[in-house]
Amino acid sequence: MSNDINMNIPSVSVDDFVEEMTRVYVPTIKAGYPINMIPAAMLWGPPGVGKSDGVREFADRLGTAADKRVNVTDVRLLLFSPVDLRGVPVADAQRRFTDWLMPRIFDMDASDDVINVLFLDELTAAPPSVQAAAYQITLNRSVGEHRLPDNTIVIAAGNRTTDRSVAYRMPNALANRLMHFQIKVSAGSWMRYALNHGVNPLILGYLSYDSSKLCRAEVGLDVLAYPTPRSWMAVSNVLNAVGETVDPGPYSRLIKANIGEGDAAEFIAWCKVYSKLPKIEDIFAGRKVAYPGAPDVLFALISGIISYAVSAYKMDGDRSLSLTELDNMCRFVNGFPKDYIVCTYRNILQIEGLRDMLVNAEAFISWIKKSDDFVRNNRKLLDQCKF
Repeated sequence: MSNDINMNIPSVSVDDFVEEMTRVYVPTIKAGYPINMIPAAMLWGPPGVGKSDGVREFADRLGTAADKRVNVTDVRLLLFSPVDLRGVPVADAQRRFTDWLMPRIFDMDASDDVINVLFLDELTAAPPSVQAAAYQITLNRSVGEHRLPDNTIVIAAGNRTTDRSVAYRMPNALANRLMHFQIKVSAGSWMRYALNHGVNPLILGYLSYDSSKLCRAEVGLDVLAYPTPRSWMAVSNVLNAVGETVDPGPYSRLIKANIGEGDAAEFIAWCKVYSKLPKIEDIFAGRKVAYPGAPDVLFALISGIISYAVSAYKMDGDRSLSLTELDNMCRFVNGFPKDYIVCTYRNILQIEGLRDMLVNAEAFISWIKKSDDFVRNNRKLLDQCKF
């Protein structure tokens, strides 16, 4: 599943990128230093690996940590012309000089309680004339006489020349003025994102069972549909839209249209294990439920349990998840083989808010007191909990 290419830059997951950016910008903002003292970031990677999602996650994290409102302006440069960035030329009142009408992307909130994030996506695929203007923005936060507000962070992204996409080589003089990250596919990072964004339980279970199916690193030139985090999200949207959580077979053509025929066939075949699962509601209600023995069914059950817990936690009123239900779930999970217990709890601990409920469940507390290795290996997650 590796998509690393030697570009002499750090290869990081989306989570790593978010953490690194938050780590440098939060103290900069709180100390009152100019934002533009930090070089603009450039994200490299193949299509669909989560570069755009990483920028939005960074904005969310930054807003919380810096106690600011963060506005993200997403500019797809492949669809822009130089006029879109420079503005439309008009004569001044005396008709002696040319003025340039300000483009919409420069109309940002300059308030002290706001941070703007300008995301210049598909930079390397844009025509050279557009890239020239975009480069000026990344370096000087300006184009011509138009300047971005001082409270603006600039992040750019693009595909590598090896990614089967249109990509122009970045000039060395420009590259040396940016800080570069190569975004790699990380199953753990994507799973955390998926749990927080309502990805269909079938997909969660399938990719938990075999994370190598998340992204195909090498694709032939003539292949149009193949699995990536983005295309799996598209499949999830299809299944969620039709309310399908058991048999995706009737929608096989739509699934194949997103991830390709071979991968779709394997996914649909695997989904048949869901017919062997007990009712997830019974587990949370504390009813007696038989434990499945096959590993693939266990992974499917774990994904179902986690998805149910996340969705129920986010409900309002009487349908929301209770501590009693969560404790019932923990008592059931504690009967799994150890690796499956660890998998379940580690994923639930990724969910802010839900993890604070988990650490108050008696069955979880009982298990964790006997699991020093789990505590040691997940110290960072547990430190975020309100015991």
